[in-house]
Amino acid sequence: MEGDSVLPATGGTAPEVLALAKIVTRLRAEVADLEGVASMAAVVERAKGALMAQTGVSADAAYQLLLARAEKRRGTLLEECWILLSRIGPRPVPPAPPGAAEPAPASFPGDRPLLGDHGPGGSRALLARLAEELAGARTADDVAELLRALLGEAEDVDAVMIYRAAATGSLELAGHAGVDTALAEQWSHIPPLSRVAALEATIIREGVWLEDPDVDAAAYLLIGDSPERWPSRAWLAVPGSSPRTAVVGFLRSRAGPFDPPTRTLLRRAVRLCGGTLRDGREPHGTATLHEDAEAVQSVFDTLPGPAVLLTPLRSEAGDVEDYRIDAAAPESLDVAGRRGKELVGRRVLETYPTVAGTALWDGYLETLTTGTVYESEPFTYEEVSAGVPRRSVYSVRVSRLGDRLVVSWIRHDTSERESLRLAELQRLGNLGWVGWDLATDEVTWSDQVYTVFDRDPALGPIRIEELVGHLVADDVPRLGAAVERLLGEGRPVDEPFRVGTPKGVRHLRIVAKAQTDADGAPVEVHGFIQDLTELRDAELALVESERANLVQRGMLKAERALGARLQDTLLPLPEQSLDLAGLCVDVAYVPADTGVNVGGDWYSAIELPDKSALFVVGDVAGHGLPAVGTMAQLRFYTKGMTVTGSALPDVLGRLNTLLLHTATDRGSATATMVMGRYRPWDRRLTWVRAGHLPPLLIRGGEAGYLAQPEGCLLGAAFQSSYGQETIDLLPGDHLLFYTDGLVEDPGEDIDVGLGRLAETAVGVLADGRSEMMARTLAALRAGNRDDICVLDIHLPDDP
Repeated sequence: MEGDSVLPATGGTAPEVLALAKIVTRLRAEVADLEGVASMAAVVERAKGALMAQTGVSADAAYQLLLARAEKRRGTLLEECWILLSRIGPRPVPPAPPGAAEPAPASFPGDRPLLGDHGPGGSRALLARLAEELAGARTADDVAELLRALLGEAEDVDAVMIYRAAATGSLELAGHAGVDTALAEQWSHIPPLSRVAALEATIIREGVWLEDPDVDAAAYLLIGDSPERWPSRAWLAVPGSSPRTAVVGFLRSRAGPFDPPTRTLLRRAVRLCGGTLRDGREPHGTATLHEDAEAVQSVFDTLPGPAVLLTPLRSEAGDVEDYRIDAAAPESLDVAGRRGKELVGRRVLETYPTVAGTALWDGYLETLTTGTVYESEPFTYEEVSAGVPRRSVYSVRVSRLGDRLVVSWIRHDTSERESLRLAELQRLGNLGWVGWDLATDEVTWSDQVYTVFDRDPALGPIRIEELVGHLVADDVPRLGAAVERLLGEGRPVDEPFRVGTPKGVRHLRIVAKAQTDADGAPVEVHGFIQDLTELRDAELALVESERANLVQRGMLKAERALGARLQDTLLPLPEQSLDLAGLCVDVAYVPADTGVNVGGDWYSAIELPDKSALFVVGDVAGHGLPAVGTMAQLRFYTKGMTVTGSALPDVLGRLNTLLLHTATDRGSATATMVMGRYRPWDRRLTWVRAGHLPPLLIRGGEAGYLAQPEGCLLGAAFQSSYGQETIDLLPGDHLLFYTDGLVEDPGEDIDVGLGRLAETAVGVLADGRSEMMARTLAALRAGNRDDICVLDIHLPDDP
């Protein structure tokens, strides 16, 4: 029933009317969503404006003041807004000119003297008069004026107010008498607040009697300038079917409680007015219509299909102007998604305006007039949902039930929609259904099966005995045995197989089940065939990719093992600190936690022939065996040239030339390096760098980086020059050479890492771990993404 409309309409409607109906339908859905929000917002905005006028504050300040007042009262913002608006009295009426006649009080036509006693006889006479006069009452204002006129002298009823309940739970003023225009306008709309007597009467379904102004003013929001204007009030809901649709308020000038006879009189008076007040155009005596609708609804609740009960709404001349839905079956669904009882109370032309002027509308009127059943021919009805038009085909049946109509309908295009959905499902799943009648030997394919087999539908389906000719030879025995089990024993089949098509071999799957007769012999076979070629190709590609990954991973592991062995051979790590030229040297090397390739970080700490010491830390770009090979070259050439007495800047220049002239097809290798020569006789360290991070000096409990001499990284340019710097070490100094793995973090500025290293180094010394400075700093870098190499050069206090 998805998308079914309650009241389809035939063609013939003027194009401009149809276009207007589409716009109205779309806007109605939007208005329904915004109606509740707008009504609440309007009350708040009016209250803000009134408070701004009273206090002279801004809009924002007025809103905050309302919130504060609501919190102080322990109420809601909406209640506080309504309290404020209820206290804004009408504008003062200017006095009449001297000698002008006082305006005559309002009177109701046909006023006659009433019996003044309060006994049963007087009440019966009053109620009889009320029943007589109600025959001429057409509006709620007429009813309110009649009640005030009849009850004014007998019961001191000074004013009457009649409210009707809205769909949002609020009350709308339908009629009044004895209330001035300004006050009526002020109280024309009552939002769903918790402290309003009229609303409470519609909820508890009993009278609300307000008889003590002081107590009532604390419990309720009272209508009027002051509680003393009407010291006693009564609010009575109009009896009838739930929910209550109207409530009548009697505002009395007499103080004191309502005695039992008066309460009985007012209840009976409201009951007499119920027929007129439940619908402004319904004549007196129609209260039983609601009970009839409830009986029809109880029958509709058991129906499996769509049906609605329509009540004609007539003009003063008696012509049918519209129909109201008073009962609906659960399967009734309209374009906006309202189902079943959600449709009750809605009018046909307001909800489905394109019905007017159609053959269906004329059929409604003919059935209502003559009682003959109207059955339409199938016709196309255009629905508009969220601005999107959709067409459906309906047949409608209309019959009369008393003074009402029972409308039911059938939607003919439901099966067509299901077929389209099934076809789309087969296309997306790349599968189609097959059928085989064993009695007639007839084979049936859906359209998608022809696509799966890449077969022209004009050739018809492939018969079972012909299927063998299309199978890959290796699959014939297995699929043949499965088919024999299906036809002989009735056992289900779920088998993959391959067929040859003009576009190549396809991988298919057949799932079939046999339907048997009373003796258990298969008589029909039903199932589906699915094309798994793309899935199979993806599986093969995945297997091939996994195989290639395993091979590559094995090669990388072997390369790492070889590189690690070479690295261990070239860079033997001492188990404890070294003593060189009166210095205590701590060395640390930590490989990266991730990756399968070894890195190119390296160090060297040796004693030279003149008893001085050489310290080097380098980092070759890249990983793996190429990086290890470049590292070995740099380490050996550095030691060789330094031992022969070459100056440090010259050593860097020749290493730069070496890397540039040993370039491969992938380009030349690059590396950074820091190198220092320490002379113990004058405690002077001369050092150079090639694109490397500056050494860190810790002296006297403070850490700082040395000023860097000129020098770009090795292997970058032929015309590179390298400078040198010197520093005199003092007893207790620590000088750190290190690679970037000790300070760098992804996405972090290098200066942040350098500052962190300086702070950490000072902390290590403060903790008394100076002898293991390099190893401690490397261990603190858990989860390092790059290799770490650290060289700590320490001049003891007592060398």
